[in-house]
Amino acid sequence: MRRKLTSLFSLFLLFIIWSAFRIDVAAQQFNYTSPKAEFSLEFPSTTWRKVDEPDDVHQHTEFVYGDRWDGQLKIRKEALPDGMTVRDFARRDQDERTRFLPGFVDGKDDPFNGRLDGTTLSYEFTQAGKPMVGRSYYLQADAHTVYVLRFTGLRQKLPAIRNQTDSIARSLKIK
Repeated sequence: MRRKLTSLFSLFLLFIIWSAFRIDVAAQQFNYTSPKAEFSLEFPSTTWRKVDEPDDVHQHTEFVYGDRWDGQLKIRKEALPDGMTVRDFARRDQDERTRFLPGFVDGKDDPFNGRLDGTTLSYEFTQAGKPMVGRSYYLQADAHTVYVLRFTGLRQKLPAIRNQTDSIARSLKIK
């Protein structure tokens, strides 16, 4: 009987600890949605904060992780030309936008699966003399729409939150 009570108490204690952990994790997450943006995102940490929303001048939404050196995210909706794959679009976009950054070093591209599927491109560059990395997620919403999530940050900081960047990209949901 005593052994059963000890086991029951242990299970009860584990349940309490598990519940407290789940509440703590839920308290650290937040969702982003806005009438100005046609999507919603789930952020795994409250360290992420919004700094810009689309308007008549800027057509992107921007977030930072602490400060811009630690991690910056810009989200932009792009038109996918007829007959072009997301991977081809990503390569063309990189050739037109990021290849000309100071100290640019091309990385690899990988397929990506989430609520929206697509591809990722990684690269390195310098900004203000500091070594930086970038990781762009190209997520296909429909036959003619791609959402581009561009993460940039210091080379020693951004890779440390890769699990968060993947999680954010997987959470992208079109309204």
